[in-house]
Amino acid sequence: QKATRPESSQAKKSQHAEEAIFYKNCRAAYLTVLKSSLENIKSKEQLSLVLQQAGRNPSQKTVNKYWTSQTTTLNFDDFCTILKKEKPATKTELLKAFGKIDTDNTGYILHDELYKILTTRGEKMTEDEVSAITKQVDFNCSGKLDYKKFCDLYVTTSEQCCKTARERLEVDSRLRQQQFGSQTETSSEGITLPVAKPSPRISKKSDHKLAPTKGESRTPSRPSSAQSCKASTATTISMGASGSRNTKLIEPDTMKEWQCAQSKGCFYLEEDGEIISHKYKLHLPQRSTVCITIKPLNIRQVEGKSCHWLSVDTALYILKETETQENLQLVSFTEQQNKEMFGWKGELGSGVYWLLPFTTGCRLKKVKPQITGEAKLLYRGEDGELVLTKEFRAALLDIFETIDLDGNGLLSLEEYNFFELRTSGEKCDEEAWAVCKENFDMKKNELTRQGFMDLNLMEANDREGDPSDLWVTLLSLGYNKALEMTEACPFVIAIYAEKCKPRIKAIYLEAGSWQLNRAICKSVVNKGEAKVMDGCENIIVYTYKAGRRITSVIENKSENKVIIHVNNEQSKNCLSNRGLTVFAVEVAPKSMMVSQHVMPLNEQEEWLYNCVHSLL
Repeated sequence: QKATRPESSQAKKSQHAEEAIFYKNCRAAYLTVLKSSLENIKSKEQLSLVLQQAGRNPSQKTVNKYWTSQTTTLNFDDFCTILKKEKPATKTELLKAFGKIDTDNTGYILHDELYKILTTRGEKMTEDEVSAITKQVDFNCSGKLDYKKFCDLYVTTSEQCCKTARERLEVDSRLRQQQFGSQTETSSEGITLPVAKPSPRISKKSDHKLAPTKGESRTPSRPSSAQSCKASTATTISMGASGSRNTKLIEPDTMKEWQCAQSKGCFYLEEDGEIISHKYKLHLPQRSTVCITIKPLNIRQVEGKSCHWLSVDTALYILKETETQENLQLVSFTEQQNKEMFGWKGELGSGVYWLLPFTTGCRLKKVKPQITGEAKLLYRGEDGELVLTKEFRAALLDIFETIDLDGNGLLSLEEYNFFELRTSGEKCDEEAWAVCKENFDMKKNELTRQGFMDLNLMEANDREGDPSDLWVTLLSLGYNKALEMTEACPFVIAIYAEKCKPRIKAIYLEAGSWQLNRAICKSVVNKGEAKVMDGCENIIVYTYKAGRRITSVIENKSENKVIIHVNNEQSKNCLSNRGLTVFAVEVAPKSMMVSQHVMPLNEQEEWLYNCVHSLL
C-alpha cells in the first residue's frame, strides 16, 4: 500500500498536467477566432473554423452532429466537450485509409482515380477543391499523388495550427490577463496547497444573495455544468484617502548606526503589457534584525516634465534560498508603508535570500500615445559635427542614473550589460569592453557619464545622424516620443542590518517568475480574509488589503477547472490591473491564481472596492 500511494499521487499530478495542457490548447484555439471565452460560437462556419484552429479537420457530417437545427449558440464548455470527442486524425489512420485505395501498395494514387473517388463518394468535393489538392507540388508529380508525403504535411499542418494558436495566446498577454489570467499556481509546480480544515478567517456564507448580472443568464445550447452563475461571493471594502496611509514602517533615520546596502533597478513595460524587472540576491553573513525597503527612484526632474513613475506602486517579496533553488521559501513581503516607500522589518538568519520586486500593473500600463511630433535628439553645430540636444542629454543622464545600479557614478560591465540586454538583446563581452575603454572615458574599468554620452553620440555618427537606433534604445527604456518616461518605473532598494554588512546584487532582468506568482498567492492566502463561495465549498476567494492596494486570489480545490466571473461594476474610484470592470478567469484544478489587483484611481479621494466573484 505504501508503495502504491506515491504512484497514485504521481498519476493524479500527471492527469492534472494533461488536463491543464488540454484546456490551454482549447482556449488558445477558441481565442484565435473569438474575442473572449465568454463569447459564444454563433454559426456552423465559426464552429468549423475554431475546430480547425484546434488541429481538427471536421467534415460537414461532424459539424452537423454538433450544430443541429435546434442549435443557436455553443459556448466554450461545449467546445471543450467536442474536442474531447473529436480526436485529430493520426498519420497511421490516414495511411490505412489511403491503403484501401492503393491496393498494390505503391505509395501513389493516380489523379484520375483520386478525382473520381473524391467527387462521387462520401462528402462529395467540387472539381476546384480536388484541383487545389492535385496542384500542390509538395506531394504531387507525374499525375500522381504521393499520399505518404500528403499525410506528413497534413499532420504537420494540424500540429502547426495548434502551435500557432498557443504561441499567439502566450504572446498576447492582454488576452491572457483579461480573459483567463496569467498568474495561475498549480500543484504540479511543487506548490503544497493548504490542507482543508476549518479556519477562523473563512466565512461560510456570502455577504448577500446576488441578483443575476449581465451576461450570466444566457441559455446554454445543451445541459452543462457551466450554466450561468450558480455560486458566488461578494467582498466590499471602503478605503479612505491617501492621508490615512500606514506609517508603522520604521524611519531609516533611526537606523544610522546600522550597516546599509543599496541597489537600484527598474520595471519595464513590454509591448504585450508584460512587466519585467531586475531580480536580486541578498547575502547576510550572520543572523540580524533587518529593514528592507523599496520605493520609486526620484531621479533628476526636468522642469515642466511630469514624473509618471513616482505614482507607481512597488513591493518586494523576500524568499529564502534552499538547497534546491526550484522551491524558494516565502519569508515575507514589504507590506508596511511610509508615503511612497514600502518596507519590512524583522529578523533574518544568515544565508542567501532572493528579493523579487513587484508592481501590480495598475499604474504602470500601456497608454495610447497622444504625442503628435517627436523630440529632436541631434543637430549639427557650426563646424558641421553632430551634437546631442539639451533634452536628449538630460534623458541620457536620467538613464545613466537608472542603470547605475550601485549608485557609484560609474557603469561596470555587469551594469552596462543589463542596459544592453534591455535595448539590443545582446551582451557586451570583455573584448568589446576593452575597445570601449580605448575609445571612451573610463575610471577603474567602469564607464563614466561622459563616456556614456560619447558612446551614444558615436552611435549617431555611425548612422550619419539618423536617430532611428537611438529611438529604439529610448522606447525600450520606457520613453515616449516626447522624451517622457511613461512605460518604466526606476526604483531603489535599501537593506539595513543591525549586526552585519548585507550584500545585494542584481542577477536577472526578466518577467515575473512562477516563484513570484506563488509568493503573491501565498502572501494573500496567509494574510487575507477568506470567503468560501456560497454553494461551492471547493472555491475560496481570499482578499488582502495593504496600504493603497487590494489583491484577491482564487483557490480551486476541486478536481475540475472552473471559470470565475469577476464583476467590479459597483466599485468606485478604483483601478484594476485587468483594465476591465467585468472579466472572467479560468482556474485549473487543485490550483490558485491572482484574480486581480486594485488601487484607487484618485488617491486624494475615498474609494470603494465592491467585487463579486461568481462561478460560471
